[in-house]
Amino acid sequence: MKINPFKAWRPVADKAGNVASVPYDVVNTKQAAALAEGNPLSFLHVVRSEIDLPAGTDPYSDAVYAKAVENFNMLKETGALIREEQPCIYLYSQQMGEHVQFGIVACCHIEDYENGLIKIHEKTRKVKEQDRTRHVNELNANTGPVFLTYRDSEQITGLMQQTAATEPLYKLTAPDGIIHTVWKIEETGSFADAFTSVPAFYVADGHHRSASAVSVGKARRAANPDHTGDEPYNWFLSVIFPAGQLMILPYNRVVLDLNGQTQEEFFQGLEKAFTITATEKKIPDAPGSVCMYIDHKWSELTPKEAVSDDPVESLDVSVLQNRVLAPLLGIDDPRESDRIDFVGGIHGTAELERRVNAGEAIVAFSLHPTTLDQLMAVADAGLLMPPKSTWFEPKLRSGLLVNTLD
Repeated sequence: MKINPFKAWRPVADKAGNVASVPYDVVNTKQAAALAEGNPLSFLHVVRSEIDLPAGTDPYSDAVYAKAVENFNMLKETGALIREEQPCIYLYSQQMGEHVQFGIVACCHIEDYENGLIKIHEKTRKVKEQDRTRHVNELNANTGPVFLTYRDSEQITGLMQQTAATEPLYKLTAPDGIIHTVWKIEETGSFADAFTSVPAFYVADGHHRSASAVSVGKARRAANPDHTGDEPYNWFLSVIFPAGQLMILPYNRVVLDLNGQTQEEFFQGLEKAFTITATEKKIPDAPGSVCMYIDHKWSELTPKEAVSDDPVESLDVSVLQNRVLAPLLGIDDPRESDRIDFVGGIHGTAELERRVNAGEAIVAFSLHPTTLDQLMAVADAGLLMPPKSTWFEPKLRSGLLVNTLD
């Protein structure tokens, strides 16, 4: 695989903690405004710039993108962001409790994405892809990295360990307690050479960011009669982690109603497809079953019929969708239904119980996390997972390293 160094825009050291923000897609407008309140340097003013406009502003309006450009320029003009004098790559670590993961921040080539060497496992939503495409175009920048993974390489891990033994560029603790550390790597050749032995990258998180970066690159390529493939628009910002270091949490579901059924009728339908066992467990011990919370009680649902060995159909999220959500609860397309909501595993099963007990939902489903092997099997087969199949933690911070297309 190809990686490329870049001349990053990055915060001056004493402002890194103020600038770095959560990614744009893990908060809504209200949450983003609360996080950025009193902090004009927060990168949320760039990636969720509607927080600086009147309440109710359409997040896809011209004013939002213009404000993002204005705010990005302000960070550069005031010196909160500075630009590297030479292209570099970076080592980036995240520590959440006892869990630590190390990745390389570099740029990846859009042709590797087009040729299927950067593999996807999720379908993008058109409106979100168009939003990020316009954001990249108007700012002329990748403001948030794509989260990529690869099958572990001892050579790359060894190089990362050597770098981690040196003095970091930044080390900061975010408000959520996660420690983010960044090292600058000026001599990039050994890493670039090592990555040539990696056969493929996999998009772990950031399908809309990668698709939009490729859309921008393709459009600029088509408009450039002297295109060579080396122009900055051919590359997009990524953080590339070895799969063995990553942590996937479940992506759980809550459903707001029983589709006109009584609870008794719902259970009768369940009993045709599952063995239902009362349990104190709130999370399945292993793939192959689902835990359900309804009426203040937990049950474990174990399929009566064998599950397909197809990479997608074998996923617990697929079993739940195909044997419960669609046939019993009438949720044929969870992307479009307003009767279902998704709860990231970071919130725990307590959030599932809270929603049901508060009457915000009628039933909750707790899943075993999808594994990296399952994700890669789906991507290798050229297939797509159901929506909201994986929840990666910890989340990358935006604004620490920005790639501009010039």
